[in-house]
Amino acid sequence: MIKRIHHPLLVYLSDVIGVALAWWGAYLIRFNFSMPPEFLPGFQLGLIVVIALQGGLLRAFGLYRSLWLFASLPDLLCIARAVVVAGVLTPLVVVVAVRYAPEVPRLVYLLQPMLLAIYMGGSRALYRTWKEFRMYGGLRAQGQPVLVLGGGEAAVNLVRDLSRSAEWRVVGVLDDTPGHRGREIHGCEVLGGIAELDRLAEEMKVGHAIIAMPGEGHEKRRVAASACVRAGVKALILPGIEDVMTGRVNVSQVRQVDVEDLLGRDAVRIHTAEVREYLRGKAVMVTGAGGSIGSELCRQIARFEPSVLVCFELSEFALYRLTEEFAVHFPTVQVVAIAGDVKDSIRVDEIIGRFRPHVIFHAAAYKHVPLMEDENAWQAVRNNVLGTWQVARSAVAFDVPRFVLVSTDKAVNPTNVMGATKRLAERVCQALALKGKTQFEIVRFGNVLGSAGSVIPKFAEQIAAGGPVTVTHPEITRYFMSIREAAQLVLQAGSMGHGGEIFVLDMGEPVRIADLARDMIRLSGHSESDIRIVFSGLRPGEKLYEELLADSELTRPTHHPKLRIARAEPATDGWLDVLLAWLRQRRAVGAAEVRRELRHWVPEYAPSPSAPQLKAVDSTPLRA
Repeated sequence: MIKRIHHPLLVYLSDVIGVALAWWGAYLIRFNFSMPPEFLPGFQLGLIVVIALQGGLLRAFGLYRSLWLFASLPDLLCIARAVVVAGVLTPLVVVVAVRYAPEVPRLVYLLQPMLLAIYMGGSRALYRTWKEFRMYGGLRAQGQPVLVLGGGEAAVNLVRDLSRSAEWRVVGVLDDTPGHRGREIHGCEVLGGIAELDRLAEEMKVGHAIIAMPGEGHEKRRVAASACVRAGVKALILPGIEDVMTGRVNVSQVRQVDVEDLLGRDAVRIHTAEVREYLRGKAVMVTGAGGSIGSELCRQIARFEPSVLVCFELSEFALYRLTEEFAVHFPTVQVVAIAGDVKDSIRVDEIIGRFRPHVIFHAAAYKHVPLMEDENAWQAVRNNVLGTWQVARSAVAFDVPRFVLVSTDKAVNPTNVMGATKRLAERVCQALALKGKTQFEIVRFGNVLGSAGSVIPKFAEQIAAGGPVTVTHPEITRYFMSIREAAQLVLQAGSMGHGGEIFVLDMGEPVRIADLARDMIRLSGHSESDIRIVFSGLRPGEKLYEELLADSELTRPTHHPKLRIARAEPATDGWLDVLLAWLRQRRAVGAAEVRRELRHWVPEYAPSPSAPQLKAVDSTPLRA
């Protein structure tokens, strides 16, 4: 408590002394450091007046509420205001006080506030510099050497913060901005552009780099991340500007560079007003709510404040995890957790009839291609097609205004059972779109980064185990997008449709999976000599290249740059009734019969031959 009382008092006494020294210094400068005796009485009387007047003004301006250690630009501005006011009032008061004494030189009135401002600002700056050196000066020579990539405000703040860190020691900055080479940021030189990272990291023996470009486009961050991978340095990154909620970037926000930083695109901007219009205050239902896409859909929907969010999920554990998460992050949203099977018509009708949702997002599906190809082929049909029909039929029966089917690029010219069943589910929704008031939309996209059962978690597990990393084929490619991006675009598509459309998401450029594996190995801090890549051969039903549009389909743009509309042939009259007769049969159906029937219902379905059991092939001869 003593320190809290006396520290501001000491600062105030220092400034009062500064007032006196500035008055004295102004006289000395005015008279070339030799004051004539006749001006001494005016100096003495004026000194008393100035100390009393300016001392009171400084106190009145509240200059002693902040700590010197944290003195900054706002404090300097406050000092400037106080000094200006004091400089204006001082001549008026002194002239009255010393009217019977010798005249005070006019130049003194001009010089004194200037000297006072220099004293007050300089003393605070010197104290802060001394204090920071005592606290952090010894840390500058410690820590691991690191290069900072970027030259904007975030990079400047980061270099400053790292100067106080015992963990890191900034040895240089890389920035592509013209004219920045050779400049310094908080004592750290801009050594060159990001393309020089490989050379500089080797010369300076640097094993880490931090990408500080939160305000830049994703392409620039991706280029920087790729440069780190090529240079073999362990990369860290500041989050994108859309993720910085505090408005200030600091060291604690640094995270590991992940695959999304290498593969992702600029953040999706959805038309929030459109989405809010059909979700806010409405009952919303999500099937498959515990899955990767379903759970992210629930999170995004919660942002728009629905009246109730019905989470329909078969897995008890997934449902439990979702409700626990929402209790922490969305406590104001009414979440109803429903355990149920989409193939159970009684349960589906009960839930839809009770909550009367305004929109249903149908994300429940089996999606793993090899698993659904043989032993589980009939279950894929029942879950993906019959389950879709049960939920869609109930939506029509209860006049649900909107129904959005989450589909996949594997439904395009399918070569596997999973893709064919999803295409058949699309056709079911298109057929039902003609039968009631419900508006059906279909959203088709590719692989989702980090989703359950996807290649990226598998590669991560293999790398953690020391390898090898298994890739099916050297030339296999896939489209990727983030779970968040996919969920947002599903919501956007749901707001745009008029019934029966197939929305195709802009997936960007396809990624070669072998290159993805190499990048993940390097990101983990290993090389391909440490962890091998082996090629195991294509799995049953697997394509080399994914497609987003069938050959017979045409597309047209929408007002959202990431969404296009594909039109496919509508179902013929009576088609659905015949299909249902096959779906409802109560017997086990083998994989061969499933494929034969799917070829009938989905003419573009062309089953791939079973992949041969190949011996794993080392990737070394194919290394880029």
